[in-house]
Amino acid sequence: MSIFEYNGSAVVAMVGNNCFAIASDRRLGVQLQTVATDFQRIFKIHDKLFVALSGLASDAQTLYQRFVFRHKLYQLREERDMKPETFASLVSSMQYEKRFGPYFCQPVIAGLGDGDKPFICTMDAIGAKELAKDFVVAGTASESLYGACEAMFKPNMEPEELFETISQALLSSVDRDCLSGWGGHVYLVTPTEVKERILKGRMD
Repeated sequence: MSIFEYNGSAVVAMVGNNCFAIASDRRLGVQLQTVATDFQRIFKIHDKLFVALSGLASDAQTLYQRFVFRHKLYQLREERDMKPETFASLVSSMQYEKRFGPYFCQPVIAGLGDGDKPFICTMDAIGAKELAKDFVVAGTASESLYGACEAMFKPNMEPEELFETISQALLSSVDRDCLSGWGGHVYLVTPTEVKERILKGRMD
């Protein structure tokens, strides 16, 4: 078993019309044994920027603490919030500087940039960025997520339709992966508000 599959995870981010959604499953496992069913993988950096960390859970929590530290330093120095593109470069360089003993995490970054234009990207454990205009996926359920998102996504969705699409894609994908599941956690971000919703899924 790969170390990335040790805890199990499913993460997806999707863009809409001046909005984005980011979702994850809630299972924390140790291989096939389920340890917790309310595990948080999506973290807020500021009101318009979120990061989800799939992979090894302990590294995800460590990385999040380092992201918060670096973002607070940036806020003190620049007196403004970090743009999503800048944050993606920061995460990429933090991952790459540990390339000989990496954090076993695959980050998914989603935010609203200049003019409330949605930005999403993901990267591997050593910070190689993958930018997308529609959706990005990560985690043990990534293969079925690719299929579901490819089938369900359409451009310029309004917030509520985007929520429905990402939720259906997540729930149908984790049912085909025994290492992730136990419900979902969705953030829907528009220029004016952030909605957080918990999804109920199959509990097995």
